[in-house]
Amino acid sequence: MRKLLVLVLLVIVGATSMSAQQERAITTAVPFLTIAADARASGMGDMGVATSFDAYSQQWNPAKYAFANKKSGVGISYTPYLETIVNDVSLLNANYYNKLNDQSAFAFGLRYFGLGEIELRQTIDQDPTLVKPNEFALDGSYSLKLSPTFSMAVGGRFISSNLRFQDGVQDSQAANAFAVDVAGFYRSREIAYSNYDGRWRAGFNISNLGGSLQYDEGGQENFLPTNLKLGVGFDFIFDQDNILAINTEFNKLLVPTPRDFNGDGQITTEDNDEYQNISFFNGVFESFGDAPDGFSEELKEVTWALGAEYRFREAFMLRSGYFNESEEKGSRKFFTLGAGFKFKSAQIDLSYLFSTSQVRNPLENTLRFSLSFDFGEEFFND
Repeated sequence: MRKLLVLVLLVIVGATSMSAQQERAITTAVPFLTIAADARASGMGDMGVATSFDAYSQQWNPAKYAFANKKSGVGISYTPYLETIVNDVSLLNANYYNKLNDQSAFAFGLRYFGLGEIELRQTIDQDPTLVKPNEFALDGSYSLKLSPTFSMAVGGRFISSNLRFQDGVQDSQAANAFAVDVAGFYRSREIAYSNYDGRWRAGFNISNLGGSLQYDEGGQENFLPTNLKLGVGFDFIFDQDNILAINTEFNKLLVPTPRDFNGDGQITTEDNDEYQNISFFNGVFESFGDAPDGFSEELKEVTWALGAEYRFREAFMLRSGYFNESEEKGSRKFFTLGAGFKFKSAQIDLSYLFSTSQVRNPLENTLRFSLSFDFGEEFFND
């Protein structure tokens, strides 16, 4: 019963943020696609579009797979969600990649978000009906080096959201959608500076480009979390044993901003209907200039993050990061710490989040971990 109360409260909070005129937060369907699913990225402030390659690049930038050092690899991660309130809500993630040759690679990924077991009943004396709502995404990608320092990737994704509850009138059905990703990654050759060597990195990823999600035939349509990621990074290579990577990343949802279409001073049902009628294609372009308060509000819709990773002999890693989102657009602000340990072909990563916002973070005080393996012949990238 407590689980049901938690979900009701989450719905109320989400509805309040949508209706508040002074806080035009953008909400989408399947927000689990935007959760950092691996401990390495979450240890650096939820970033990964321009960091160095790892097995979890499928979520952040699949173009990085073309720079993989080994023939193939797998990654498995587990993220508890709302751990301080319930114990059976979590995000599971699995990835597999395989290099076809030195120039190209393909990868597959699966993300599963389970909301645990919920009891539903009409009266307190009624025998409960047990339901297990869940969402998942299955995706694949192909990456190709266009030059020794630049690669691009395309990906496809099937999304299923099974959040409807069966009742006596209508059976529950999952809402499904398809989406695509387009990504690019740049990694320079090693450059000799006066006191150290260095390497530049940059990346972009336009993810979840696709139609809306609809739970009921003829009902309200919900935008997918179409997102633009841009990032840059630099590796300070002090010697073969000590490397310090500095990274920064910017994110913007390519989704229209909720607004007052008829100018009556409030967002009404009619405004929401008109908002839902915007096609995803038009919404992507409108998202760059549709904020009611102009350019200043558009900037508030951009989140940013800073992160660092120190690697010693590619066997021990320390990480830290900071993520920032405007108070009017969600107010996610947090510091993260992380560590990684590698032995032969296996690596385990851990991360921890400290919220600095007045709004409670669902992942606050949560320990996340990931496990990855690489196999086969080694590829030597310049």
